[in-house]
Amino acid sequence: MLVLPKAWIEYWQGQDVFEQLSALEGRVYREQDGRKTLRFTFNGKNYFAKFHHGVGWKKIIKNLLQLRLPVLGAQNEWRAIQRLEELGIKTTRLVGYGKRGWNPARLESFVITEELANTVSLEDFCRDWPTSPPSYALKRALITEVAKIARTLHENGINHRDFYICHFLLDISAGPDRIDPRHSSLYLIDLHRMQIRDCIPRRWRVKDIGSLYFSSMDIGLTKRDLLRFIWVYRNKPLRATLSEDKVFWRQVKRRAIALYSEFFQKDPTLLW
Repeated sequence: MLVLPKAWIEYWQGQDVFEQLSALEGRVYREQDGRKTLRFTFNGKNYFAKFHHGVGWKKIIKNLLQLRLPVLGAQNEWRAIQRLEELGIKTTRLVGYGKRGWNPARLESFVITEELANTVSLEDFCRDWPTSPPSYALKRALITEVAKIARTLHENGINHRDFYICHFLLDISAGPDRIDPRHSSLYLIDLHRMQIRDCIPRRWRVKDIGSLYFSSMDIGLTKRDLLRFIWVYRNKPLRATLSEDKVFWRQVKRRAIALYSEFFQKDPTLLW
């Protein structure tokens, strides 16, 4: 299977497209476990390509024994981006996709997306908030947007599996100090492990929201900020969700604390 713009296919006519793409020069952002992420330029425009070269039976069996669904290729990200576009969640724009082979352990595949220029991850954008807090309006707008994205994903049977603030990119094309809270734009990226079902089990909701909470523990959020997220995410009165969903929120907190303690080798400062 091969899906590429007509101009790209014509450019490599009569050649092995997989080999030509693999030989592209650019900046390698990640290369491990049979997967490589490359930023490259084609016809004066920047793109990202994720190449999958097969994970091997050993890793597939290991994942299955750990009750984890193995990621066998780029098809998962291709489908995930399409689904997010259907739901109105901003993400990277698809350019191409390819897959060949039949052996699950040796599948070759790739997905190509346009570069999201003039963006910054929320992890980097919020890094100095504890000492240089943003305007209340901007912080409220970003918290609300992240909560709405999380709610839309989960209400439509989708869980991210790497749901950290570093995977939200903020549009700063107007300048990092000139972002209009009324029109801020967030893009969700790194979708290769995303799972799509009719309805997601609670444990995957907990993992997503717990991971999000963990990754935002040190950016200067207040208890009021956290309660705003809870209110928007659950889309019902705050008192009701804190009462009716108290087991869920307790599990979220427990997961966030565990992640923080494991990563930083110390306990977090809790506001909620």
